[in-house]
Amino acid sequence: MKITNIFQQKKKTFSLEIFPAKTPEGDIKLIHKTLREFAELKPDFISCTYGAGGGNKDKTLAIVEHIQDAYNIPAMAHLTCISHTKEEISQIIKKTVSKKIQNILAMRGDPPKDRPKLEPGIDNYKYASELITYIRKEYGNDFSIAAAGFCEKHPLSDTKENDIKFLKHKIDCGAEFIITQLFFDNKLYFDYITAAKKAGINVRIIPGILPITSYDGLIKFCQTCKASIPEKVHKIFAPIKDNPEKIIKAGIEYAAQQCRELIENGAPGIHFYTLNKVMPVKEIFEELKS
Repeated sequence: MKITNIFQQKKKTFSLEIFPAKTPEGDIKLIHKTLREFAELKPDFISCTYGAGGGNKDKTLAIVEHIQDAYNIPAMAHLTCISHTKEEISQIIKKTVSKKIQNILAMRGDPPKDRPKLEPGIDNYKYASELITYIRKEYGNDFSIAAAGFCEKHPLSDTKENDIKFLKHKIDCGAEFIITQLFFDNKLYFDYITAAKKAGINVRIIPGILPITSYDGLIKFCQTCKASIPEKVHKIFAPIKDNPEKIIKAGIEYAAQQCRELIENGAPGIHFYTLNKVMPVKEIFEELKS
């Protein structure tokens, strides 16, 4: 099922992001344990990441296909364009169609780690908007297409105002909903929604939430994705950074509070960045239902 069809049935959705494992042992755990446990939470859809440079593209499509076939849960494949030629993108999408995958999160993507300064050329799509335009032109409405949103602006955007213009352009090119980058201060999300509506963006903008399970891991992760960490988070988690149990408990409480405030103030659901960790998300799901 297309995710946009789910939106017609539900005002709010709860969804998950997972990523392909790096080892064969990790693949086995993901397919035979982690995904089964996530499926038991009955999320509205599950997305699977792609990896810098597109190195996990085959794994991504296989995992998305498995989610659909094994659990009958709508799934979405991430697709980045910066490291692929236009012909490679064409072949990837044909393979996506062959696996009956109907949902794509279209992104520019990050350069591969071994080529950090890679710049797309004439044979590449330079921006997510170009990738979205291609998919719409070649496949019409065969896909439900999502785009990424950045409450603090995309790292390559010079201002928040221009970033909103680029977001509007992605919608005009055919993206149907937005999933935001993670954030820890809900004001960032609500300000983003206000700016988006002012720019004429009326699609769903689903907030992305990361349950904190490691203080040091949080800092590294946010450095990678250029997300800020508010001082209140440092005050909560720095003193307990060497106590895993306290970190996880506090992380669940912080994320649950974030989610409740977002939902109560009109957010159209929550998209959890799970890092393939079931327990925190399960606890938050139960918190939100209570």
